[in-house]
Amino acid sequence: MVKRRDGETTELVQTKVAPIPLSPRSRRTPLGAAGPIAVAGQSVHAAVVQEIGLRIVRGDYPPGTILPNEAEWSDSFGVSRSVVREAVKTLTAKNLIASRQKIGSWVEPREYWNLLDRDVLTWYAAAPGNRTFLKTVQEFRAIIEPEAAALAAERRTEAEMETISAACREMGTASTLSNRAAADTRFHLAILKAAGNDLLLPLGAMIDSALLQLFTFITREANDIRHAQSLHEDIEKAIRLQRPEVARRAVKRLLANTDEFINRPSAD
Repeated sequence: MVKRRDGETTELVQTKVAPIPLSPRSRRTPLGAAGPIAVAGQSVHAAVVQEIGLRIVRGDYPPGTILPNEAEWSDSFGVSRSVVREAVKTLTAKNLIASRQKIGSWVEPREYWNLLDRDVLTWYAAAPGNRTFLKTVQEFRAIIEPEAAALAAERRTEAEMETISAACREMGTASTLSNRAAADTRFHLAILKAAGNDLLLPLGAMIDSALLQLFTFITREANDIRHAQSLHEDIEKAIRLQRPEVARRAVKRLLANTDEFINRPSAD
């Protein structure tokens, strides 16, 4: 048992869940090689952080699990202990794990995880069986987006309006699922920016991966893309004509349409 930051205690579970090795190309080069090792565009440090972080978030290591020690991670991943040490520090800063001498590192309770951290949010979105996550994103949107659209209708500049309109057009002309989902994400982030509230700007940057995950799911599941496009065009038009209440209602109609797909039994 260890005492948590809120004064409660957590029972730690000693498990022997072996770390899953990185791919052979990500293993260390022989002693004397220069420069960081790139792993699919990442440094070795970033790759190790992602490997461990993703496994924590998707439940391979449940809260309270004592993680493999530094030497075990090092041997399994084929990286130096210093890389593992820095990865542990990074994951600690994200509130996924905590450490103590003579105990080691363990997974923190889920409520401590920093879900507004871009990496954590990306791992959370990529975890299998993410219907609950999609509902969480949708609830978040319902809290933020109707009022953001109303503010955008009042405050948007001509340049911001062109960005919103361009993203809406790109949604309508996209030839692939990924291109449409990306344009959909740009559309909603552009509205957050046009709302003119400084707190919404970093928020949008943090949740873009969550929105992309949601819109990819919706685009794949939707059987009437034209209807979804029409709902987006209603929002674009209301903001362009600077009609805040109409924009607010238009977003709520879009959110209701999205709810239908998420709540279908086949959403998992």
